[in-house]
Amino acid sequence: MMAAPRLFVDDDLGEGNEIRLDKQRSHYLRSVMRLNAGASVRLFNGRQGEWRSQIADAGKSVTLKVGENRRAQQQATELWLVFAPIKKDRMDFLIEKATELGVTDLLPVITRRTIVSRVNTDRLKAQVIEASEQCERLDIPTVHEAVKLSDLKSAWPDDRVAFVLDEAGSGGSAAVAMSAKAGHPAACISGPEGGYEKSELDLLRTLPNFVPVSLGPRILRAETAALTSLAIWQSVCGDGEAPPVPQALRD
Repeated sequence: MMAAPRLFVDDDLGEGNEIRLDKQRSHYLRSVMRLNAGASVRLFNGRQGEWRSQIADAGKSVTLKVGENRRAQQQATELWLVFAPIKKDRMDFLIEKATELGVTDLLPVITRRTIVSRVNTDRLKAQVIEASEQCERLDIPTVHEAVKLSDLKSAWPDDRVAFVLDEAGSGGSAAVAMSAKAGHPAACISGPEGGYEKSELDLLRTLPNFVPVSLGPRILRAETAALTSLAIWQSVCGDGEAPPVPQALRD
């Protein structure tokens, strides 16, 4: 059986509530998914779990009536990705896959070798919502405004481990280093194409809980390195062994 469509909404969710969708989402359900009145749609808002709803009105502005709560909201394990923005298509891929891998915060940082100087955060927010809808997450990653790398330290929490991906090879195995820090708030920090300048690495070394890590003998593209670090962290410290959402809860 095909899973019911899943949408993120800002509205409060509760049995009996009626939610009117905007033009874009109404078009998606009515014209793309070809759904009619009575069809099931799953809803989540990042705060109150996931709810089953039915289309009450399939007109120009689709109205949904909220039914039963199917999944309780769970507290996501915090995992930040600090990354230097890259070219559009590759950054789209990075944002989508980082969301699928469970990142909770996306922090773009501008370095001296960053080839993209402006970041459209509204576009990134739309991408994380779409990716969260597809991958069965109950929360939406927070997209932060881009900052200069030099400004990162002033806002860095003292208790958060900074796993810095160092292609120069000064760090040890990422899996070993991350295992040793299991249970601590964590961030993976990925540099620009071409890597950090020495002065930038020196700055990163001043972060509390700075831990340089290596991802192996090969030089990885920026997006590959970032996603590899997230996958390793989830495997050794995160929810990599958690079961998938049962099919019975996806209808």
